[in-house]
Amino acid sequence: MSNEIDKNITEKWVNLEDIAEYLSVSKDTVRTWMREGKLPVNKAGKRYKFKISEVDEWVRKGKIKE
Repeated sequence: MSNEIDKNITEKWVNLEDIAEYLSVSKDTVRTWMREGKLPVNKAGKRYKFKISEVDEWVRKGKIKE
């Protein structure tokens, strides 16, 4: 459990451009998924931030196809 907590604390947040590159999709596709409420995203002020672990889990669960 401690390792999981440490990972969550030290995990960096990435921006829209980074997550689009990570998923090998366009920024417009990421924006569409965000607008449709499909992609796990957090808002920090006017910026959108993503955690790779949350996005990986989303992909693993097959939500990318919905």
